[in-house]
Amino acid sequence: MIYQLRIYEIFEHNKAAFHARFRDHAVRIMKTYGFDFASLWETTTPERTEFVYLLRWPDAETMKASWDRFMADQEWQRIKDETVARDGKMVGVIEDRAMQAVDYAPLI
Repeated sequence: MIYQLRIYEIFEHNKAAFHARFRDHAVRIMKTYGFDFASLWETTTPERTEFVYLLRWPDAETMKASWDRFMADQEWQRIKDETVARDGKMVGVIEDRAMQAVDYAPLI
């Protein structure tokens, strides 16, 4: 099992639009490609607001193939284009980490 941690910088001025797009569209489309969400969070530091989520994958090959299919999805591309045109850029820096649990870690 591989866990994937994704951290997105999001912007206060269109944070509600970002969450609506992710909740109403991204999650739905991602699930059709096998994305398994462990949980999703928002956190704020003095420097920025972040949207953080954790995915579970059976292996690295599945993770890569699912991301490739999602990023090429025509509906997702259309939704991204429409929402950016309407609400502006929604995501800044994206951090991505694939993580392997150590043998003594409790599984979540």
